[in-house]
Amino acid sequence: MPRERIEAEIAVVGAGAAGLYAALTAARAGARVALVSPTPLARTASYWAQGGLAAALAVDDSPDIHREDTERAGRGIVRPSAAAVLCRDAPRTVSDLERLGVHFDADRHGNLALGLEGGHSRRRVVHAGGSATGRRVVRQLSALVAGTEGLAVLEGSRASALWTADGRCVGVVCEDGRTVHSRAVVLATGGAAALWARTTNPPGSLGIGLLLAREVGAALADLELMQFHPTAVTGIARREGFLVTEAIRGEGARLLDATGERFVDELAPRDEVARAIRDRMDATGRASVDLDMRDVDPLQFPNVVGALQEAGLDPTRELVPVAPAAHYGMGGIVSDLDGATTVPGLYAVGESACTGLHGANRLASNSLSECFVFGARAARAAMDEPRDRSDPPTAPPAPRSLPAPSRASQEALWRDAGLVRTREGLERLRDDRHPLVRLVADHALLREESRGAHIRADFPGTDPALHLHHSVSGAEDDPPVFERWT
Repeated sequence: MPRERIEAEIAVVGAGAAGLYAALTAARAGARVALVSPTPLARTASYWAQGGLAAALAVDDSPDIHREDTERAGRGIVRPSAAAVLCRDAPRTVSDLERLGVHFDADRHGNLALGLEGGHSRRRVVHAGGSATGRRVVRQLSALVAGTEGLAVLEGSRASALWTADGRCVGVVCEDGRTVHSRAVVLATGGAAALWARTTNPPGSLGIGLLLAREVGAALADLELMQFHPTAVTGIARREGFLVTEAIRGEGARLLDATGERFVDELAPRDEVARAIRDRMDATGRASVDLDMRDVDPLQFPNVVGALQEAGLDPTRELVPVAPAAHYGMGGIVSDLDGATTVPGLYAVGESACTGLHGANRLASNSLSECFVFGARAARAAMDEPRDRSDPPTAPPAPRSLPAPSRASQEALWRDAGLVRTREGLERLRDDRHPLVRLVADHALLREESRGAHIRADFPGTDPALHLHHSVSGAEDDPPVFERWT
């Protein structure tokens, strides 16, 4: 029986924030779009995002100040051009989302309520429903996608291969046999934090887009740079790894050690807070520290408070046990400022992409802003790709399942490529069965320094010679090399 083939101008793989916005941008510009989503709409990883969108909207703020904060948090390897684009475009992206019907939180005067999060020198984070931002935004964009003419949604379809012809990406093949033929493909498949045994991410965040892109020759970068969120719940049944948003610390929550003493500036960049927590855990032998949010208004964060209360812990009266967990990959598919990868016709946006924006330590709430800013840019660039309406000379590949990590691989990655790495541990990972685990090890071995989220016990200092340098794996099996990005 022949496989169903769908003709579109743009194929978008992934229906999180980046994919939804890219698809809507292309469809609003008149393109025929096919959106491939393995889950029902509004059930992606973005749906669970508690952070907001960072944008310079306050009178005492500016894109330049936002950029400076981004570069400072990124520990010397933020790509300046990428940060400039994000910080310049973020305010008008917020305005566009408002026009699309997203209702952001406002103060009693009707002005946008701006939150403060770690690493930011100004209040600049907009939320929707407090810590329910991802849910509100994705739900609204999903409703718009479902009602947009010329935008076909393939729910329940999981991408299994990219279709290339004459060195160009011309479509995508799904596990269920459906094939999309298009002038360009935009990968918005999310990150790979669920490769680590302890994570804040849903189980599907396994770097699927990175594997798809790698198979057709796309370069990958910065795979050693996994951000560990400082405040993930631990030791509570049914809530292990549940993320307690940084915005709660912005509203006064404190981190306390076993003696009840505050031991870190809660609003320092995430890498600094995560390391301080780990050091305190090592010193005390405890598996966690305590987050004290008893003085925080619970009405500001109803989903966090509700989730913890359902699990039997009342954060309005009790301390919350937290510890770092793998949260966000700064690395991904090498992409330029329009999302273009090293394979013509293939684009990547959101956490699956690596523009160098986040450097070695992502500034809080820049990721949702990135999804929209770069999702729109990629959609517009993809529409300029040439379209050959004849059948490609190469048939699409057969559908198949991509490799999934074993629990042993996930435990090994957490043990040997967690908050602190050593050569011995990373060398062990090079024998792992999963290809991304091996690539993480190769990239981490190359970076013989400690910088941001990457801490080498055997190289505790930061190497000034690696300023602005990113680890890049090319199309072949050659080891990664450093490239300087500006």
